[in-house]
Amino acid sequence: MASDAQPTPVKQPVTLREVAALAGVSVATASKALNGQGRMTAETRTRIRETAQRLGFRPNSLAQSLLRRRSFTVGLLTNDTYGRFSLPLMAGVSDALVDAGVSVFLCNVEDDPRLAQLHVDAMLDKRVDGIIATGKRIDRHLPVDLANLGIPAIYAFTEPDPNAIAFVSDDAGGARLAVEHFCRLGRRRIAHVSGPASFAVVHARAEAYRAVLAENGLPVMEPLLGPWSEAWGHEAVAKLFDGEGFDGTREKPDAVFCGNDQIARGVIDALRERGIGVPDEVGVIGFDNWQIVAEATRPPLTSVDMNLAALGRAAGLALLSLVGGEPALPGIRKLPCRLVVRQSCGRPPDG
Repeated sequence: MASDAQPTPVKQPVTLREVAALAGVSVATASKALNGQGRMTAETRTRIRETAQRLGFRPNSLAQSLLRRRSFTVGLLTNDTYGRFSLPLMAGVSDALVDAGVSVFLCNVEDDPRLAQLHVDAMLDKRVDGIIATGKRIDRHLPVDLANLGIPAIYAFTEPDPNAIAFVSDDAGGARLAVEHFCRLGRRRIAHVSGPASFAVVHARAEAYRAVLAENGLPVMEPLLGPWSEAWGHEAVAKLFDGEGFDGTREKPDAVFCGNDQIARGVIDALRERGIGVPDEVGVIGFDNWQIVAEATRPPLTSVDMNLAALGRAAGLALLSLVGGEPALPGIRKLPCRLVVRQSCGRPPDG
């Protein structure tokens, strides 16, 4: 049976001419008012803008881009396939840029130089205002050269080009937060279980661990290094509790500072299997504050948060400044971490 319903007509976009007519000004004056240009009374400018808003007028973004020689888009390159680090960082970048009317689009380059170059070429074809490069570790460069592109490039949570601007988390400072927290809790035999020796952050955190213990006159056990996995955390507990203990004694750890949250979760599971209470007998702190892991651990895991959203916001604001022509000194900026205290270690007496 045929329907008598008529198709809904497509609403045509409001034109600048219609805004000008209703506001009682010329098209040129309306354009200048909406672009923040030209000389006119504040009353006239306000009337034009209110008229445009009431009509639902949307400026032609392509025309604005041509006028200002900007696309109001930024490319974000990453090899972090699962988005563990790049997604919270991108949220910070977007937060920094949204008020400036700038959009961000993400491209995953994996570890493929050819794919990375294709994405960079596509970004340049789209006339992006700048590029932010990020990754899954701070000591590996993305497989593409971002120097001499003719547009600004900022690095965040990845190894930068020489003489570039980069933002990274202060890993040593984050490790200090964790070990100092244990010290305030009265823990005196603090072990450290971390990731592979090939990662720069492993050494930065281990050095901070040793330094804090030395400052507090506490014994230092050589850090145990292995994969970034729960299985390694489980295995490390056997090494810690079946071995010789601190300083060759049979004393066992009363706290374990872990290089990431997955290791920490494995440590907690292994301690539970041995009938060792967390945090009553042994406190545990992780690193990364990966909420899906930290909050699901039993008990919930205290962890060092690298403030990736804040890091992304700082990178976005720096890129905006460069796009706007403001000079900036090259170099690596380290942003502070924060300790998110949950139930796996307890709170200090003054906490």
